[in-house]
Amino acid sequence: MSVRETYEYNRLTWPEMNDAIEMQKVVILPTGSTEQHGPHMPLDVDLFLATSVCHELGRRAPDKVLVLPAIPYGLNMHHIDFPGTIHIQPDHFIDFCVDVTKSVAYHGFKRIALVNGHGSNGPMVDLVARRTVLETPSICCAFTYISLGWAEALKVLESEVHAHADEYETSLYLYFAKERVRFDKAVFGNDHVGQYMSSDSTKTVRFNDFWGRWTKTGVHGDPAKATPEKGKQILEIVMKHMLAWLDEYRVWPIEARSDQHRLPAQKEIRW
Repeated sequence: MSVRETYEYNRLTWPEMNDAIEMQKVVILPTGSTEQHGPHMPLDVDLFLATSVCHELGRRAPDKVLVLPAIPYGLNMHHIDFPGTIHIQPDHFIDFCVDVTKSVAYHGFKRIALVNGHGSNGPMVDLVARRTVLETPSICCAFTYISLGWAEALKVLESEVHAHADEYETSLYLYFAKERVRFDKAVFGNDHVGQYMSSDSTKTVRFNDFWGRWTKTGVHGDPAKATPEKGKQILEIVMKHMLAWLDEYRVWPIEARSDQHRLPAQKEIRW
């Protein structure tokens, strides 16, 4: 396959990488986790879904993107009471991802994006993107793919609670890999909810408790209402918005900075 047709970063040789740099493909870093997702789904849900969504984008726009190997771990101490969950300290995660984005920027790619599949990675991928912008000549953005077209996806879903191992995630997983889902074990679960707070940080005031304090299943939502057909509908909604975002990002201006100091700034200072 030609560079124009190849969307997987690691499938290119180094001479082909020079061609991709000249094409100025957007480089995408998927981020996920290895954590419990109830008794009905594997530990790889966030990793698998984020990667699958990014690869689907690549299949639809191979001349515009390169997808890096995904980050398989994230901030997960709150899930640690459930066997198999892997937790990475926030500073380790951020530093590791920034090393990846800096490497990409070093080679000459101007536009980088983190596409996240794990809710608790959200604040960290935002910081990775900010640091990449501040520490390289490139620009970098970050978002959780579920946020794209969320209002439209809600119209597809039947359940009232949407958070983790729920109807949304289970439907999408059923669409991509139905054979891995133990659907007979899908059960409903909810957290403690107040006026301003919830145990799973789904209200306005952010707070995320140890899941071992409020659930014995690891489920927050109703996966029993999931279907592969809903998963396909969700994917099409996400793709519509991701393709539109991609076109916007590829032409986003990278302007020269304008220094507004009256006297010369002391630019030898480093952070």
